[in-house]
Amino acid sequence: RGIGPEALPAADREALWQEVMALRYPGTQLVGESGGDPVAVVPYDPAWPEAFVAWRERLAVALGGAARRIEHVGSTAVPGLAAKPVIDIQVSVPEVADETAYVPALEGLGLPLRAREPGHRYFRPSRGSPRDVQIHVCETGSAWERAHLLFRDYLRAHPTARAAYAALKGTLAEKYRDDRVAYNEAKTGFILDALEAAEKWAAATAWAGEAS
Repeated sequence: RGIGPEALPAADREALWQEVMALRYPGTQLVGESGGDPVAVVPYDPAWPEAFVAWRERLAVALGGAARRIEHVGSTAVPGLAAKPVIDIQVSVPEVADETAYVPALEGLGLPLRAREPGHRYFRPSRGSPRDVQIHVCETGSAWERAHLLFRDYLRAHPTARAAYAALKGTLAEKYRDDRVAYNEAKTGFILDALEAAEKWAAATAWAGEAS
């Protein structure tokens, strides 16, 4: 129709995304409601690490030995980086496929399962509840676990990359304010390029992804 994707009605964008997702992310299954709050990127808040610590304690109690590692990841884990005010937490477990080991505990904290994909499960509060946290469950020692820790630590160590990422997110938040999927997808090119540079940095510095 000669219309840019961002100009399509939300229902049309959602339908297109469902079609594309099946091809681009084989094995992915959405669970429950879709959609979410408008995208809002705000200046870095020094309270974000404290919010993570509070959630980490709750998760550790609820999950017990099922959680081998609980890490603050995503933009709110990078000091000085503007971000959506949502704490991203990565929980590493022995086997992602063993959902009985962690799904009931997370849902008991008000964090329903929202998506399954190979090697990853995604949880966030129900619509209508404050969306201040989201949980990513992956396997200990997996590529998923490593990539998110590496991206976080690379941005922490490289102010220029951090500033470029902040600028990109600000632009995309304005363009895709009502479409979180489009906002996240539009960041992919930057993230892949940054991860390529991060791998070289990791090799040069003997980065090992220690807990932080």
